[in-house]
Amino acid sequence: MEIIDGLAFYNAFPLAELEVGQHLYWHIGNLKVHGQVFITSWVVIAILIIASIAATRNIQRIPSGLQNFMEYALEFLRDLAKNQIGEKEYRPWVPFVGTLFLFIFVANWSGALVPWKLIELPEGELAAPTSDINTTVAFALLTSLAYFYAGLSKKGLGYFAGYAQPTPILLPFKVLEDFTKPLSLSFRLFGNILADELVVAVLVLLVPLFVPLPVMALGLFTSAIQALIFATLAAAYIGEAMEDHH
Repeated sequence: MEIIDGLAFYNAFPLAELEVGQHLYWHIGNLKVHGQVFITSWVVIAILIIASIAATRNIQRIPSGLQNFMEYALEFLRDLAKNQIGEKEYRPWVPFVGTLFLFIFVANWSGALVPWKLIELPEGELAAPTSDINTTVAFALLTSLAYFYAGLSKKGLGYFAGYAQPTPILLPFKVLEDFTKPLSLSFRLFGNILADELVVAVLVLLVPLFVPLPVMALGLFTSAIQALIFATLAAAYIGEAMEDHH
């Protein structure tokens, strides 16, 4: 009887609500898009643009403050691309790899730091863009297009000859690998970010004060690692596509 009374009280005065898979849809002609993903993605883009403008507004020969931080980030991304792609060919790919890393990094951290769920929508709820499978699949497909373009631009149609090396028996496996690469990238990022948000949300529901704080700190660390993994693998795939086979 006490359990029934407790359930009746909770239904009448819900303390928290956790939903998965609810979306705010925008209809643009015959196209239906996830509105909340666009909203949070625009916020992430705005943060990156504002930070870039602030860091380059008054460039000094001896950098300090935000300019120093942004130059450090640029050097870090250059080293990442150079180590994975190669010293001779990495420069044109720094903007692509850097954009992937910075967007995913800020998007992941926004899910850990910004209380998106406090902003009420007509339906669905706001969350980090990378906690939506559509965003991560889009990044993975862009990566696939990038490494195909890299291979074809360097080797021409001879790029496809690498599928039969060192033996034609490996041809179906290498074709299958091109499909599993973007899938593994997208599901790894999506699964980790969504799981982190759900764990924090459940802990806030159960123990709303101190317990979620260590988990949130761990989420910030894993979010940064996931951005690094995605950018590193993307650069590695590009480097592999341009690698000479002997």
